[in-house]
Formats: sequence, structure tokens, C-alpha cells
Amino acid sequence: MSRYIGPVCRQCRREGIKLMIKGPRCETAKCPMEKQWRSNPPGMHAWRRGKGSGYALRLREKQKVKRYYGLFERQFMIYFRHAERARENTGTAFLKLLERRLDNVIYKAGLASSRKGGRVMVGHGHIYVNGRRVDRPGYLVNQGDQISVKPSERSKKLAKSYMEFSQDKAQQPWLQVDASKLEVTVAALPSRDDVQIPVEEQLIVEMCSR
Repeated sequence: MSRYIGPVCRQCRREGIKLMIKGPRCETAKCPMEKQWRSNPPGMHAWRRGKGSGYALRLREKQKVKRYYGLFERQFMIYFRHAERARENTGTAFLKLLERRLDNVIYKAGLASSRKGGRVMVGHGHIYVNGRRVDRPGYLVNQGDQISVKPSERSKKLAKSYMEFSQDKAQQPWLQVDASKLEVTVAALPSRDDVQIPVEEQLIVEMCSR
């Protein structure tokens, strides 16, 4: 399985939005997207590029979501095929599935500085779901699940350090966070309005349904 090991800020510039890959750094003036001369797509002749084709527009929406949630192609298509079997709109069901990923929930609750940090915490065994350790970042949470930090000094110290950076972050209406106990309760399943990335999911459906 391949993974991207290049400069991650290049991905934000290519998609034209902040993907929040570096966490708190993305909200400071050090973010390349804050600099006018680096907010353009990477490449020597980026400023000369014309309007993209229909395929290019669909591809950009797909790549944007993949990089935002940190997915590989195979993972992406597994979620999409699962969403196709849902009774609601495929695009809406797809985005709602991605929001339920455990690494995303950890980030949205403030227990990690970024989604990548959430994947590291889950993979290293720092996160418990309903009292049991879960080490799969792609685990889908359900309504009523209790998410907590491993009862060890090291895990609690790590989570508290991340929560200091997320004090000003807007709370998610579908998550109930108890900062004192480092616990998160999934009060409800996420809706389409809870998806914060600006994306036209219909373009993704059109591309992946071919």
C-alpha cells in the first residue's frame, strides 16, 4: 500500500482549500494558504492553467475528499459502494459515513490536533470505545457510543495537550464532549450540515458510478 510522503501543504494548494492536515499550524499565518503567492496550485505554470474539463472537476472533488479524510483509493471505494446501498441520497450517505470514522470523531471532539493525529492515537491504542480498545481508525461509530481515552497517565497527558489547542473550536452538535473526563458521547449520527468541507458530492457520485 502506497502513501504520500511529500510536503502535505502542497495538497492544500492543489485543492485550493485548507485540508487541516497540520492541525493548529493551518490556522496560523505560517500556513502557505495565507500567502497570496503560494495559494495557487503547485507547479511552474499554475497561473497559466485554463478552465478544467468536466472530468477534471469531478476528479478534483474526489481527490479533495480523499485528502481531507486521509483515505486510500480502495478505502474510498469501499465507503462509496456501502453508500450506494443506502436508502437515502448516495452522496449524502457517503459523506455521513466518512464523518463517522473514529479518527475524524477524535479530531472533531478535540482529542487530537488533526485527523492524522487521530489515526496515530487510535492506532497506538490510546482510544477506547464502549470500554474496549479500538485500533482501527476507520471504525464507524454509532449513536450512543462512549469514546474515552486509555486510563494511563501517558494517554491522558497526550489528550489533554491536544485539547488545549481546540478550546476555541466550535463544538459539534452530534458529539457531547466531557473535557474533565476526556470522554465523548455520540449523541446522534452526523447530518449533511455537519460536514465542514465545501464539496459537491454529486460530482463524486457521477465519477464513481461509471
